Amino acid sequence: MSFTDERDAQRELGSRPEPGSPEASLRLTDPRQLRALAHPARIAILQYLALDGPATATECAEVAGLSPSACSYHLRALARQGFVEEDPASAADGRQRPWRARITSISYGDEPGQPSAARAAGRLLTESFQARFDDIRTEYLDHETEFDPAWRAASGSRQDVLHVTAEELAAVRSQLQDVLAAYRRLDRTSRTPGARRVNATFDLVPWFDPSSEA
Repeated sequence: MSFTDERDAQRELGSRPEPGSPEASLRLTDPRQLRALAHPARIAILQYLALDGPATATECAEVAGLSPSACSYHLRALARQGFVEEDPASAADGRQRPWRARITSISYGDEPGQPSAARAAGRLLTESFQARFDDIRTEYLDHETEFDPAWRAASGSRQDVLHVTAEELAAVRSQLQDVLAAYRRLDRTSRTPGARRVNATFDLVPWFDPSSEA
């Protein structure tokens, strides 16, 4: 699942895409939506539905590490804010209740004069995303020795230090986003044979005292 800044969201959104399609994107400004998603299990559920759905609560529960009843609760909470919806058309029989993602990309934050409630909810959501990414990294490290050496050599964390202006940093961010977008391939038919899913996370964090700005 892609969680992008506003430029990516606008580029991917276009004109009113079909819910659950690769182009479906959403800009979050309502603190209620931000808080509703700010839970690692809910992020895991939404990612799973966007990438592998539709799926039932039982199937989502296995991914999120929850009981089916707990997963149903989280699915209903996500549905109330428009992130997911039931998808009866994909049910194998009348007893199943599959769900699908309504969105595949979100963006939030950075609005001038943003209310304090929205800022607090956005920070909580960012921390939940980080917790989810940490879980993915930990799971990989727990099984690292089981992976093919080629995958182990190609993966891993990288850290560097940049000395840039705000405009140059924005350019770096845009270039990174363009590179990643070329390999996102939400449409399965566009993937190279042998392609597997990889989580890509980049942090570009100002590393100076804001009071020292010239």
